[in-house]
Amino acid sequence: MAEPVIKGWCPGALRPMLSGDGWVVRLRPPEGRLSPQQASGIARLALEFGNGVIGLSVRANIHLRGVIEQGIGQLVERLDGLGLIDETHDAEERRNIVLTPFWSSEDGIVRLAAALAASMTASDAPRLPAKFGFAIDCGPIPVLSGVPADIRLERGADGGLICRASGVASGARVSADTAVDTMLALANWFVQSGGITGHRGRMTSHIARGAVLPEIFTEAMAQSASTFSPKPGPVAAGVLVGFEFGQVPADMLRTLSDMGALRVTPWRMLLIEGVSATPDLPGLVTRANDPMLRVIACTGAPGCLQAEQPTRALAKSLAPHLPDDAVLHVSGCAKGCAHAGPAPLTLTAQANGFDLIRHGTARDRPQRRGLTAEFLAANPAILREAP
Repeated sequence: MAEPVIKGWCPGALRPMLSGDGWVVRLRPPEGRLSPQQASGIARLALEFGNGVIGLSVRANIHLRGVIEQGIGQLVERLDGLGLIDETHDAEERRNIVLTPFWSSEDGIVRLAAALAASMTASDAPRLPAKFGFAIDCGPIPVLSGVPADIRLERGADGGLICRASGVASGARVSADTAVDTMLALANWFVQSGGITGHRGRMTSHIARGAVLPEIFTEAMAQSASTFSPKPGPVAAGVLVGFEFGQVPADMLRTLSDMGALRVTPWRMLLIEGVSATPDLPGLVTRANDPMLRVIACTGAPGCLQAEQPTRALAKSLAPHLPDDAVLHVSGCAKGCAHAGPAPLTLTAQANGFDLIRHGTARDRPQRRGLTAEFLAANPAILREAP
């Protein structure tokens, strides 16, 4: 099989990407939040210009898919009227920030995110690779450890704020007043120390190659690493609701927008602000033990031009048969776009079927090769076999 093409950038609204089902337009909602007007507007536009489904991504972005080329200009103009378009593509690309959706109006997290966004879109901001990102995760415990990011703002082991490079267990002590400047200083160090090659580069890879951080980033220890596992249901700010494969039908988004503002999470869920009871709506994933919360699948063929096989029907059929607490990632190719990190179980599509990888990424060495979707659906116990 030919290696998948890695473009080194993700689609935006001002730089859409062509896929197998039309153009993909990605939105980065400011501070990760949609007002009721914005959410209902997106629902209307998804039906008018796209395939009527809104996708939620692991970077807390929104995808409109199936957009026809002739409609892109008008779609962007209408999105701009909703306050969802950056001034330039350059500004859109630089504003690659994920913040904890559990912020409150008193904790200052939204102000920090806005200040970082303003600094990153300024003319003198460091020129970072398109996929280089920031996580503002300074609630009581980090909840974004499983979300791709290069520079993280968190609570350290002693409860104080720290800025750290992703993949490093220590960071620089900061305050709310110095946090943004320190994050920018770390970004500048990444650029100046040779972290970028051919317009690409990630912090963890740079550190792994032996780059030595400035001493200030060894001042304080991070909290013990753990992956946060969110569940649907009530939280302090409202209610979390999930969707199969992070796909929200336009009519569902419009209904949810009537309940309140929506926060877009990096777990392919939405947080409905100010709601105390979980909505009883068909199509929502609302049970904490729903097996669909433990399957991840990209668009797959034919929706993605690089996918070798359809993915989501297979993932859904296998979900009820997963080992307890196991996560299954079904990837249409070796890029693993839907889940870049390792998973307990990964099925990577090839021309002749799927390769089964245990405790690895979509690119890692498989334990079994050439398993067809029909064989897997008829023999789901293979997922429970010992390695």
